[in-house]
Amino acid sequence: MTGIIDLLNSDLGKSIINGVSGQTNQPQNKTQDVLAMGLPVLMAAMKRNAATPQGAEGLMTALSGQHDGSILDNIDDLFGGGVDDSVINDGGKILDHVLGTKQQTIESSLGAKTGMDASSVAQILKIAAPLLMGMLGKQTRDQNVNTSGGMEDLLGGLLGGSNGQEQNLLESFLDADGDGSALDDVAGMLLGGDKKQDSLGGLLGGLFGGK
Repeated sequence: MTGIIDLLNSDLGKSIINGVSGQTNQPQNKTQDVLAMGLPVLMAAMKRNAATPQGAEGLMTALSGQHDGSILDNIDDLFGGGVDDSVINDGGKILDHVLGTKQQTIESSLGAKTGMDASSVAQILKIAAPLLMGMLGKQTRDQNVNTSGGMEDLLGGLLGGSNGQEQNLLESFLDADGDGSALDDVAGMLLGGDKKQDSLGGLLGGLFGGK
């Protein structure tokens, strides 16, 4: 299965990076860094939510409705006249739902790692979140995913990409302190302050190109 990093390197991914960069007036290379780190964080949180039948059902309902993938049908039109406010507002709701009270921590962590202010990171993620949901909606349809286990597998495959070892390592550190919160630990990874920093540093170097 194609991973999220592979998708960002595809023609569609490059169009998304260029479009988000232009919309937020941020350099393309930094925009790419934020997306390469931020999207796996969002997906890791979604995967944790999808681990319960209720969470998986809610996600699948969203992916079969508003977030069915149609947003990806014409990326040029989406960015051509500036991203519509409704898309950005939708992105804000997605971030609030997925990240909850950890949202500012994650945005600050990403900003510290990429050299961008947290407010710009927030704008990038607000635009990217509906696109990520659309991509998941398309993948859900293409692979006929209709169970909570299938949704977990889909998200896990996208997180791991082509390298199963990276997926296993990422999974093992999602809750490094055993408190059940993946977001705390992902934030710790990005900030480099986790107690397993040395191991995580190598992991993040593999996932995010040595950043």
